[in-house]
Amino acid sequence: METQEIMQLSDLDLSKTYTYADYLQWKFDERIELIKGRIFKMSPAPSSYHQEIAAEVTRVFANYLKGKTCKVYPAPFDVRLTKKSLMDEDVTTVVQPDICVVCDRSKIDKSGCIGAPDIVVEILSPGNNKTELQNKYDVYEENGVQEYWIVSPQQKTFLKYVLNQDGVYVASKLLPSNAEVTTPILPGFVLKLEDVFADN
Repeated sequence: METQEIMQLSDLDLSKTYTYADYLQWKFDERIELIKGRIFKMSPAPSSYHQEIAAEVTRVFANYLKGKTCKVYPAPFDVRLTKKSLMDEDVTTVVQPDICVVCDRSKIDKSGCIGAPDIVVEILSPGNNKTELQNKYDVYEENGVQEYWIVSPQQKTFLKYVLNQDGVYVASKLLPSNAEVTTPILPGFVLKLEDVFADN
C-alpha cells in the first residue's frame, strides 16, 4: 500500500497517534513535536530575547564542556525518547528541547539523540501551553532525564527538576535572576543567571 505524501500539517489527523517513522516522512515547514504519539505544534519562531538566552546558556555549556565527554546540543535537535525499542516505528516521542546535554555518546546518531539526555533546558515562550509542559515533564521523568531546567524570560526565574533515586522529579526552589546554577552532573559548572538575563 502506497503511503500518501504529507505536504502540510492540515493533511494529518490530529486525533491519531504517530511514530518517529511517520515524522520522518512529513514534508511541511511547521515545527512539531510528538509526545506519546500525539502531535504538538511548536510555538512560532522564538523572540530575540528567547534566542539571546538560549545562546548564552549554550555558550556557558560549550565553554565548560570543551574537551570533555559530554556535549551540548541547541535546537533544532531531535531527541527521541523510548524505553522499548530503538526502531523508528516504535518511537512515539520526539521532542526538540531548546538545549540538551548528553554525556553518553552512544546515544548520539545522525538523526539526533536516541534516549534520555542528562540535562534538558526549556526556555519558556508565551506560546507554551500547560498541556505541552505537563506532557514534557511526564516524558522527561519517565525516560530518566536527570535534570530538567525551565528558564522563564518573562519572570526572569529559573526552576530545576532533579530525578531522585525513585525516578521521581523533585523541584528546586524558584531561583531569582541573581542566583547561580550548579549541577552534580557537571562538577565545577556555574551558570550565572544575571548573565543569562542581562540583555533585558
